[in-house]
Amino acid sequence: MAAQTLLAIATRGPGLYEFTREAEAFVAGAGIETGLLTLFVRHTSCSLLIQENADPDVRVDLEAFFRRLVPSADDPAMDYLVHRAEGPDDMPAHLKAALTPVSLSIPVMAGRLALGTWQGIYLFEHRARPHRREVALHLA
Repeated sequence: MAAQTLLAIATRGPGLYEFTREAEAFVAGAGIETGLLTLFVRHTSCSLLIQENADPDVRVDLEAFFRRLVPSADDPAMDYLVHRAEGPDDMPAHLKAALTPVSLSIPVMAGRLALGTWQGIYLFEHRARPHRREVALHLA
């Protein structure tokens, strides 16, 4: 037995967008007690993370770290970049996505995600403009 769906996540710019509840609702509705939920983001300039969802400062610090690690192409330190087709955040977004996962696997036990107490599922948007991102969920 397996179940699949696509989640659409609207973003408003760079940041972490939690969608744990949507994933939990999908699992609950699938009626599968034991299995593995695979999540896959269908884009090259965003990624997926499992991260703390209790203290918002964790998200603030993660975003600040990645801005510092991979600055905008306008930054003099990034003048080596060639791919700038869609603006100064284009290639840096691809670099951030290359450093973070685009797929996740979460065990399902007793019909629920086996996440820890403070773990949440996030889409990590790396682009400045708003986007409509798609995440494929597959439960088997």
